[in-house]
Amino acid sequence: MLELISRAQEGDDEAFLELFQTYENDLYRMAYVYVKNQDDALDVVQETAYKAFKNFGSLREPRYLKTWLLKIAISCATDLLRKNKKVVHLSPDYAEWIGKESGDVPLTITMQQILETLDEHEKSIVFMKYYQDYTFKEIADVKEMPLGSVKTMLYRALEKLRVQVKGADLI
Repeated sequence: MLELISRAQEGDDEAFLELFQTYENDLYRMAYVYVKNQDDALDVVQETAYKAFKNFGSLREPRYLKTWLLKIAISCATDLLRKNKKVVHLSPDYAEWIGKESGDVPLTITMQQILETLDEHEKSIVFMKYYQDYTFKEIADVKEMPLGSVKTMLYRALEKLRVQVKGADLI
């Protein structure tokens, strides 16, 4: 792996591509947690590849390649969210209710909707811990946060999720 990184830093495009493909699925999953749709997640992965390729020489510690790529992906995802924040999308499930004066909108709740109650940092920590099996130390490295803060944020997020699930009478 270190030889591949060295070759990529020297400008070997094929070495970079091989390295990137090693982590592509993890990057996609992380992007999807943030942007919540396949097309945007793929755009984030593509933007991550571009930025990583362009700045590969700035990778100081080769053993943290995955962490470095995840940081880039998170940055690209939050940039995309910030750019799209002004756009309000209407769920097609509720389109039939537009213009009706009375009637209740059907109330359904999914795990995805419950996760939406968390802020971006909380979501990414929950995702890294429970979907990608990262250790607290690895999460702290990726998020550039103290270990104790990561644990506190995770436990706070889990409590928020418990409250949401109880409120929705799902348990």
